[in-house]
Amino acid sequence: MNFRPLHDRILIKRIEEKETVKGGIIIPDTAKEKPQEGEVIAVGNGRKTEEGKIVPLDVKAGDRILFGKYSGTEIKIDNQEYLIFKEEDVLGVVEGKAATASRKK
Repeated sequence: MNFRPLHDRILIKRIEEKETVKGGIIIPDTAKEKPQEGEVIAVGNGRKTEEGKIVPLDVKAGDRILFGKYSGTEIKIDNQEYLIFKEEDVLGVVEGKAATASRKK
């Protein structure tokens, strides 16, 4: 895939959660909420200030991030679904295994 977001935009791929919960109940796709966690695939060069300077983004490709439920625009590239949005819509970066493990409890 050859895609580079412009300015302060970020391309992410949603990280799907497991399909079963405790007790072995399988939740159908239609009843699931879309995950609010994703992996950064590509980032733009940064935001331009009024003086014309470029401020680089705080996230980089490969980061796992959390974002708002209704953030971004869904797009399809090479039959793969992605989200694209501005850096200001990122709620935070998930770091390390402990952060991921505690979220699953």
